[in-house]
Amino acid sequence: MVKIIDVRNKIKDEDLDEVALKIKNGGIVIFPTETVYGIGVNGLDQEAVKKLYEVKKRPLDKPFSLLVDSLQMIKELTEEISSEEEKLIKKFFPGPLTLIMKKKNIVPDITTANTPYVGIRMPDNDITLALIKKAGVPIAAPSANISGKPSGTNIEDIKEDFLNIDYMLDAGEAKIGIASTIVKIENSEVKIIREGSISKEEIEECLKN
Repeated sequence: MVKIIDVRNKIKDEDLDEVALKIKNGGIVIFPTETVYGIGVNGLDQEAVKKLYEVKKRPLDKPFSLLVDSLQMIKELTEEISSEEEKLIKKFFPGPLTLIMKKKNIVPDITTANTPYVGIRMPDNDITLALIKKAGVPIAAPSANISGKPSGTNIEDIKEDFLNIDYMLDAGEAKIGIASTIVKIENSEVKIIREGSISKEEIEECLKN
């Protein structure tokens, strides 16, 4: 049965440790980000990722992005960072931007739907960043909704769909309420795969400098 932890004021260290350990060891957790709620697992654990596909009812050909807490973790998961990617990371991380980057072999193929690329995002949310840091692993984390349904911006809207996961961290209403902008840099050219709260113009302006 799912355990709901109220983190609207503050999360206790012991609760954070408990949830982080569960993620590290293959559990499934719903948690807040600044965009929408995420549902996540250890992104390097193939069995956990497989469970996440099942719980989300998500087709196996739709990859998951990874949430990270540091530049060091990005370097552990991806090949060389281009100068364009470096500019975007410096400007928009942490924040509502997902960068599609060339993955290293440490990232399982199931996480990326057998593609050589992985989405990388550093969320602007202290609770989630602390969870990733304590777990010591990137979190594969799509939005907390059954595939095809609207993204969850609060626990009340989504809890009935996920009764068989391990934890839900309730932080109230999500701050932005719109999914992240997704960008891929290819041959120094920027491709906007999904425009979210960061606009195409903001991305292009950042890359001009």
